[in-house]
Amino acid sequence: MSRLLDKYNQFDETSLWKDYRVSKNSEIRAYLVEKYSPLVKHVAGRVAIGMPQNVEFDDLVSYGVFGLLDAIEKFDPAREIKFKTYAMTRIRGSIFDELRSVDWIPRSIRQKAKQLEQIIGMLENKEGQTVEDELIAKELGVSVDELATLLTKISGTSLVSLNDIWFLGDENDEVSFMETLESPANMNPDVIIEKEEIKNVIVEAIKTLPEKEKKVIVLYYYEDLTLKEIGEVLEVTESRISQLHTKAVMRLRSKLGKVKSVVTKK
Repeated sequence: MSRLLDKYNQFDETSLWKDYRVSKNSEIRAYLVEKYSPLVKHVAGRVAIGMPQNVEFDDLVSYGVFGLLDAIEKFDPAREIKFKTYAMTRIRGSIFDELRSVDWIPRSIRQKAKQLEQIIGMLENKEGQTVEDELIAKELGVSVDELATLLTKISGTSLVSLNDIWFLGDENDEVSFMETLESPANMNPDVIIEKEEIKNVIVEAIKTLPEKEKKVIVLYYYEDLTLKEIGEVLEVTESRISQLHTKAVMRLRSKLGKVKSVVTKK
């Protein structure tokens, strides 16, 4: 390590980040990229779980690198957010952005996912509560086992869906379901309020999920566990966790879709 970086060994990284924001020094950038590059493989590994075989892990890593570079350029230590947390969100977003652009999900799977989401939304609206697999399968005209197989097939689409972007405010400010790290200073007051409303709605929607599905969502998105690790915690197979995750996301999309159309029209 050069003398330029040696001086930061005795301090926390705050001074390094402050210097980089001013100087954009290439040596500091290289140091940050090297130090935090393992985050890219970590996030790519999580995203890869449940993806079809045509999605290569190395491709996910290459997509994620752009997110890391973007995070390094935009990170502001004054926000009092850990860079690791900020970077993982940017890396994940970069991977999903690229996956959308290459349209990796077969059209038939997209259609089945949309149909299933609509059926779940219709049934839960009709019943006024979450519905069991038996009722969903009956409405689809399939057995419970066939429903489980379908959920496994479309699991990859649900991994992307909680990173969908909502556009708010007169200037089309962005906020995603899982993105909570943008600086309020960069938004107008109306958008700050709308963003808080969305976050509150998401929390309330998660509370309505069946207990196991709720645990899967919390452990995957907030505790940063993989589907395999969640399976070990809940003592069920990884495939079952994937199915629970997919159902949970579809329930959430159905509930939040109604709120989205209202919020974006304000």
